[in-house]
Amino acid sequence: MKQFVFGILLLTAMSASAQTWRPIFDGKSLEGWEHVGPGQIVLENGMLKTEGGMGLLWYTREKFGNCVLRVVYKTEKEDSNSGVFVRIADKPPDAWYGVNHGYEIQIEDKEDEYHRTGVIYSMVTAKTGASKGPGEWNIMDITLKGHQIFVSLNGTEITRFDSTDPNIPPKKKSFEPDRGPRPESGYMGLQNHGQNDVVWFKEVSVRALK
Repeated sequence: MKQFVFGILLLTAMSASAQTWRPIFDGKSLEGWEHVGPGQIVLENGMLKTEGGMGLLWYTREKFGNCVLRVVYKTEKEDSNSGVFVRIADKPPDAWYGVNHGYEIQIEDKEDEYHRTGVIYSMVTAKTGASKGPGEWNIMDITLKGHQIFVSLNGTEITRFDSTDPNIPPKKKSFEPDRGPRPESGYMGLQNHGQNDVVWFKEVSVRALK
């Protein structure tokens, strides 16, 4: 009986551990992060703040395969622009490497259906209505599962993306990412976009898939 109870407790502990969020930004320093490109992302009052751009602050310590990434952010204005990059193939030598060798989950509430918050930038559309207004915190959960990416915003799923989908639209603008496969394990990063685009991040965490 004792062994049975111990086994139940062990399974419960393992299950709880699998659901634990592990911060990769601790609110105290930029240890483990590196910036490339113009502008910067600075540490201010325990948060990351974008300044100028276009640049990329990427996490150097590990590549992320199947997992869920959580990013908690707020914007200064409705058209403040930023993004979360995933599946970056290798260490980025410049900000554009992540664009063309990774996927960007867009942050920007005033663009069209292929370029607004929650989309895999220019490759799929996202549902609307889940973003909170400027100055309010948003919780973005990005589920990475093989060649699929699911994006939830404030508890509502808004994007489902499959990189093998034959209906992904072709690249139409020079600033859109090159099409083609990305690895199923890659680096992640945060974008600082332009001089007038201010976005704050207070949490960047990861947990295992359920």
